[in-house]
Amino acid sequence: MSNHYTNTASTVLLLFFLFISSASSSSFIRQYTDDSNTNFQEENGAVPDAIQGEAHYLRQHEQEISSRDYKLSVSNTVKGLRDRPPSSYSLKMESFNTLLKSTNADKYVSRPFSAAGYKWTLIVYPNGNKNDNGAGFLSLYVAIDNSTLSPHQEVFVDLRFYVFNRVEKKYLTIQDTDGWRFSYFKTMWGFSQVLPVNTFKDSNNGYLYDGDHCEFGVDVTTPTVFKESELFTVTDKFYNPKYTWSIQKFSTLLEDSYYSDVFSIGGRRWNIKVYPGGSATGKGKAVSIFLILNANEKFRPYEKIYVGAKLRVLNQRNFKNIEKQIDNWYNGPGYGDGSGWGYNEFIPFSDLKDSSKGFLVNDVLMVQVEIEAISSTKYFPS
Repeated sequence: MSNHYTNTASTVLLLFFLFISSASSSSFIRQYTDDSNTNFQEENGAVPDAIQGEAHYLRQHEQEISSRDYKLSVSNTVKGLRDRPPSSYSLKMESFNTLLKSTNADKYVSRPFSAAGYKWTLIVYPNGNKNDNGAGFLSLYVAIDNSTLSPHQEVFVDLRFYVFNRVEKKYLTIQDTDGWRFSYFKTMWGFSQVLPVNTFKDSNNGYLYDGDHCEFGVDVTTPTVFKESELFTVTDKFYNPKYTWSIQKFSTLLEDSYYSDVFSIGGRRWNIKVYPGGSATGKGKAVSIFLILNANEKFRPYEKIYVGAKLRVLNQRNFKNIEKQIDNWYNGPGYGDGSGWGYNEFIPFSDLKDSSKGFLVNDVLMVQVEIEAISSTKYFPS
């Protein structure tokens, strides 16, 4: 009997120690895990993700997240002044100091407004959103009404926030170069550090005027994928890039201008045009030479092509050629000036008349073009 009682007491005592040990171990594990998570955030500079109840339309049991899921860099944020007021919503306030001094009314939430096919609210934190590293700054956000969103639906928009500056009579704008992704669980986005509060409150800076008046605004736009596009390319290798025109009995030519035969290089048809007596500034003193697109070339009204080429008058005594560069945009024939480029004063008459120079031999003038580059553009849809 005594032995049975002793064994029973020993068993109870052992179970008690096991319970205490288990509870202590659980507490230690939980404490170590929590400490590890805290240290990880501190060491990595992590910003807390969760902000409770910031979105106007979130239900009580749902959890709102930070104003962004990535850290904005200076290069992503663009600030500037502009004349045009906001296009989606404007919020004018005439008692802003009341909110600046309030300890409990930490934000102002506008009425819902429509933009980009959805309902939104503009949210202003006069003293900054402390849960989003905005303490000491003016913070601006928009929140989407997620009651019309399915759990897996995402809405991509561009946001531009406005703060009116009375001194400049313009709007300070701030925006991100990337788009913003709203969803059922990510309903609020914006900027936690728009302006330092002290800068905003100083009436000399123009943001707070007539005592405590100010104006905010936002543009909410939906970026759409382009439906039309074009592809520009330049070709600089050709099977036969040169064309040479031998002009016979040059000194007997009486017409104002002459065209070579049509030749094709780079998928385009061309002519060389020569004014034996000169044109414009070269008239009466130099031969004028041009490379022109053939009149039958088909172009769209807005289409241009880039052409790089060399025009030459060949020296027939193996001396140095006269060579000049073409580096221009060509319009299509019939669409204004620019379907031909060249030089009014290509070669002086004095050089032609001097037979020792070798440009006019047996009354033959040899003109050559070498095409170096031609662009082409494909349009989609064509």
